[in-house]
Amino acid sequence: MPLVTLIGEKLAEKDKEFIYLGPNNECRNCKLKTVCFNLKPNRHYKITKVRDKKHNCNVFEGGVIVVEVQELPIVTTIDKKLSEGSKTKIEKNDCKSIGCPFYDLCTNKAVQKDKKYKITKIYKENIDCPMGYSLQKAELKE
Repeated sequence: MPLVTLIGEKLAEKDKEFIYLGPNNECRNCKLKTVCFNLKPNRHYKITKVRDKKHNCNVFEGGVIVVEVQELPIVTTIDKKLSEGSKTKIEKNDCKSIGCPFYDLCTNKAVQKDKKYKITKIYKENIDCPMGYSLQKAELKE
């Protein structure tokens, strides 16, 4: 069964990816909020199908449209000691190196503390950490 949500009509395009940031306070009285808020905060999604059904919306100019989405894997950095296929809690390092090209990857807000993830893919990309951490890029699944 496909995962269905609402997105601004101008953003509704097949294969477009987006990050769901969480509920918007302006929507608390909307009768459709349960459809908009059914995604996981800070997760990446890909639109797989745009449906014909449109609705008025106070947040999005032009209203919203019904779309089917696919939840994408969490992509982040993990310790180099961890291996593909293992299931583990991901400990995030304390990073203050905001200018680092890997900062967003390392501080991915979708990774929850004390939650176990399965490492589904490890990339061969070299992560040169200015803080000296031994890291590798990986995909995680809940």
